[in-house]
Amino acid sequence: MDYTPILVLVISFICLLAIGTPVAWSISISSLLTMLVSIPALPALTTVSQRMATGLDSFALLAIPFFVLSGQLMNKGGIAHRLIAFAKTLVGSLPGGLALINIIAAMLMGAIAGSAMASASAMGSILGPEMEKEGYSKEFGVAVNITSATTGLVIPPSNVLIVYSLASGGVSIAALFLAGYIPGILTGFFLMIVAYFWAKKKGYNVGKRSSLKEVVKTFWAAFPSLMLLVVIMGGIVMGIFTATEASAIAVLYTLILGFYYKEITWRNLPEVLLESSATTAIVMLLIGASMSMSWVMSFENIPQSISDVLLGLSDNPIVILLIINLLLLFVGIFMDMTPAVLIFTPIFLPIVTQLGMDPIQFGIVMVLNLCV
Repeated sequence: MDYTPILVLVISFICLLAIGTPVAWSISISSLLTMLVSIPALPALTTVSQRMATGLDSFALLAIPFFVLSGQLMNKGGIAHRLIAFAKTLVGSLPGGLALINIIAAMLMGAIAGSAMASASAMGSILGPEMEKEGYSKEFGVAVNITSATTGLVIPPSNVLIVYSLASGGVSIAALFLAGYIPGILTGFFLMIVAYFWAKKKGYNVGKRSSLKEVVKTFWAAFPSLMLLVVIMGGIVMGIFTATEASAIAVLYTLILGFYYKEITWRNLPEVLLESSATTAIVMLLIGASMSMSWVMSFENIPQSISDVLLGLSDNPIVILLIINLLLLFVGIFMDMTPAVLIFTPIFLPIVTQLGMDPIQFGIVMVLNLCV
């Protein structure tokens, strides 16, 4: 078995990352170098560039720019403020109340916007200064914000689960979305437990208890925002529209809410569109580069080589699954979620399905490992 393509791919990719090359360019250059092992320079360059372009030719990927835009509209449209106010009336009087508010609001943001970036940005800008003012350490506030934002990667709608569906060859997005609820909610719940006891240990300030009237008032203020979750997931599960169509509806819904709350105007709308366009461009470049690397690995028969090595380590399925989990945890430290899913799904999915694991279950396991 010739391991030269694997060595060229891995070593070149690690070296490029080590010297500070952007991830998208590291993926593209290492893919090109791997192709040069088998074919001449000009055909290799042409093939890699073509695969980057064709990798973006998917209707399902239209959901990503729409969900990114809806997340930006939520940040600018006052939706995040109303979700935070509602969460504050629920848990603000508990030890570590602001941390618990951050986690709950991040889960709600993730369930509506489908973006960890949008959630982290909103929570950090709104709750970060308030947590410091109330005596919370900056390190604790940042840790809570970052860890709670990852729940948006699992709780649907999730851009990463859409990418996994693409990489896995068409696993049902609706099924992936439904499968993400319990792990996402459990993750948020246990984050709240840790934050509660840590805040209690440190003696952070406790807020005043909200009356039932205040709870109802903030709930009704946040109700139109919460209804977006019902509209999106209800429509997908009932088969009224696809995930891609749901993302477009999310944009329209959040835009109308922003105008209704008078937080978004025609004057600041171009700024929102520009910010979402810049974010989308970065994500799409990563997807295109990752799709080219995925094709190169398939061309060089790298997934089969890795499969043979893993299956040769043990005949116990649990041991192999644990090894895959550890590898994904390690990869998640250094690599962005989107390229990691696109690159490693074609490698590990055939192995786990051979061991009897459902592709939907593996998708959730993969995302949870990579977002740690």
